[in-house]
Amino acid sequence: MDKLVITVAVSGSGPTRDQNPNVPYSPKEIADEALRCWKAGAAVVHVHVRDPETGAPAFEQSLFAEVVERIRSESDMLISLTTSGFNITGSDVGKQRLMPVELGPDLCSLDVGTLNFRGGRVFINPPDWVETAAKTMKEAGVKPELEVFDLGHIRQAKDLVSRGLIEPPAYFQLCMGIPWGIEDSVEALLDMRRRLPSGCQWSCLGVGPMQLSITTHATLMGGHVRVGFEDNLYLRRGVKAESNAQFVERTVKLAEMLDRGIATCSEARQILGIRVK
Repeated sequence: MDKLVITVAVSGSGPTRDQNPNVPYSPKEIADEALRCWKAGAAVVHVHVRDPETGAPAFEQSLFAEVVERIRSESDMLISLTTSGFNITGSDVGKQRLMPVELGPDLCSLDVGTLNFRGGRVFINPPDWVETAAKTMKEAGVKPELEVFDLGHIRQAKDLVSRGLIEPPAYFQLCMGIPWGIEDSVEALLDMRRRLPSGCQWSCLGVGPMQLSITTHATLMGGHVRVGFEDNLYLRRGVKAESNAQFVERTVKLAEMLDRGIATCSEARQILGIRVK
């Protein structure tokens, strides 16, 4: 079994300081959180950027670039930039969403498949955009983090793999518990795992109170895990986390109890098939 690769999603685009006062907004705050998590044992940081003053979702290249520069100046942490772009408007949203690839991150998220969200929002990922994104990342030498929210998304991602649009090993992020995607149950996790292509690497996230259960089962099953404020603001029932690093520290302790080693950044690169930038 490979060592455990821990990804931390330090801010996301949704959580606010009204919900937890420790959510980072500015590039410096986001990078500082990432570096604390790196010291605690996380090998990968998943980055969204926010308006530094209001915390509103943002997608400015300068904000992404500052986060990347700050993290790389002090660590060997792998950087995964989002291409979700919920807040983007204009005539060519698809092209704008791929801007982070230009910054040379180690990974970029690639959301496979469209999903209905609670509250009437639709997360639109047309098949032609998904294929364009895969080709763009491959040409740039950026590893796609194939975010899948339901079983059909895995089928679509496997088609990309079968056509050689994803460099091996394909890397899947199983996103569980997001309404209205697949539920965050152990049965659903087993179902998703069974459908993954052979030879791939995979990680798992759980939203809210199921984060601990889902990531613990993924650890036992040989997968990797994602934790952090994007997915959960509470360390335990009624107790808000003071930092993302607390989630990482807990994950490290659990992995050690389960006799699963923690991957360093260089080991994570080898496991995921990522070149040094």
